[in-house]
Amino acid sequence: MKKIAIVYYSQTGNTEAMAGVIEDYLKDKADVSVIDPAAFGPDDMDAFEGFAFGCPAMGAEVLEEDVYEPMFASIENSLNGKKLILFGSYGWGDGEWMRNWEERCRNAGALLACDPVIANEAPDAEAEENLRKAAEALIA
Repeated sequence: MKKIAIVYYSQTGNTEAMAGVIEDYLKDKADVSVIDPAAFGPDDMDAFEGFAFGCPAMGAEVLEEDVYEPMFASIENSLNGKKLILFGSYGWGDGEWMRNWEERCRNAGALLACDPVIANEAPDAEAEENLRKAAEALIA
């Protein structure tokens, strides 16, 4: 079984719900660890074969700035060749934060298993299906 890390931040519970869909889908298919971003860093990157990174849009469509952005910046140089998926929720805007995040990952050499999954507020049935497909792509 592949070792997968789900590292997410959630303020309202919407991104947490998205992480839950991924975890539920993978629980019998992979060795899954759900990790608080405050407890994750560069030294953890080699312990996993795949990563599901989740963060909602905050402020002017950016990653959460106090915990998630510093964590992600600290691992950015370790993303080269790493397989991952991105997910998150938003309540305004058009998904710019996710496009920027995806570009950062690609520029760092990450191997994105599929397109990022975003949900406007709580994940609906379509978002949940896209999360399951993303999780499957992560372990494929």
